[in-house]
Amino acid sequence: MIMATKHDVIKEELCGYLEASKVEKGQILDRLETTLRMHRKAIIRRFKVLQYRSIEYNFNDHRGRVIYYTPDVTTALKYVWDNSHELCAERLHPVIHEYVEIFIRDNMWHFNPETTDKLFSMSIGTMKNRLSGFERIVSGGGRCLTKPSDLKEIIPVRRGPWENPPPGYGEVDTVAHCGNTAEGRFAYTLQYTDISLCWCFLGAQMGKGKVETVQNIASMQKRSPFKWSGIDPDSGGEFINWNMERWCRKRKIAMTRIRPGMKNDHGHIEQKNDKNVRKFAGYIRIDTHERLAILNEMYRVLEIYINHFLPSMKCVEKIRYNITHSSRKYDKPKTPYRRFIEHTDIPENAKKKLLDFHQTLNPKIMHDEILRLRKNLFAGAKFTRNELQ
Repeated sequence: MIMATKHDVIKEELCGYLEASKVEKGQILDRLETTLRMHRKAIIRRFKVLQYRSIEYNFNDHRGRVIYYTPDVTTALKYVWDNSHELCAERLHPVIHEYVEIFIRDNMWHFNPETTDKLFSMSIGTMKNRLSGFERIVSGGGRCLTKPSDLKEIIPVRRGPWENPPPGYGEVDTVAHCGNTAEGRFAYTLQYTDISLCWCFLGAQMGKGKVETVQNIASMQKRSPFKWSGIDPDSGGEFINWNMERWCRKRKIAMTRIRPGMKNDHGHIEQKNDKNVRKFAGYIRIDTHERLAILNEMYRVLEIYINHFLPSMKCVEKIRYNITHSSRKYDKPKTPYRRFIEHTDIPENAKKKLLDFHQTLNPKIMHDEILRLRKNLFAGAKFTRNELQ
């Protein structure tokens, strides 16, 4: 059989081959291999050549796999990603349905149903691939201004990791907004992070005096939807003093502290200092009461936004193989709100109250408000290479 005849036979089988299942393709190749006395790999190559040149079969104009996630799907993903304040794929993937449903409810979703379905079917790996091409906010480094208190002996030291405490036990820390110099008086952000629920509270104050710190902590406790049982600050003088000790003792809140200079003892709050404070408030110097008021106004919105719409992952197991190698296992990403609703130690009336409040929220409206306040906060600020750009 001459090559021209073989070419005609393969051409006649083209449409059937392209529409066949994997098993049927194997049967066609077996038959042609016997009839044409050609190697099956040569027949497959001939099919591919004819596929790209055929005018009888409707195939894609490009070679390779069909593009499933078209540019409109990437645009929809970017829309959700922007309003989640640049979550990573592992944290964005579990909550993307909730975001889109809220956008549809409030008429803020402008993509067709086909694009929406494709976005919902996107895997974490594909999402991670697409997010890697988006431009992110880059931040610099901050300063550590913690000064150990001379009265640290009055507060017991907490040693070792947390052993799955119930809701109400959290870490507390301050973040300085001093810019490039620690001279003069400037603002501090006080943050509380609950260990069990990952619930965060934020509040800014001018300086870190003992009275201001106690007032800030008291304000956070009043806003809390759950009862506080214990706080764990560092050894700074703003926490380790008789005012704070007396306030905790009066409310039957246990107070411990970490070892001086051991930031690993404060792993939960140190990570939140970057994600919740530096990423939004940056590294600018805040030394006026006008900017302090704007910062606190932004924190009131940001606090709700973080606790209701930004999921987090908790390390549930750490395996150490040797001195240099170890691995960690994390639980499924959940928002603090979701952890609150699912926790068995939370009263049902508290869950109902928070659920009703959650149904009135919209992450895009809150994110836009945060960006507006953030722009006002940065207005007129002088940025350097170490500050948020």
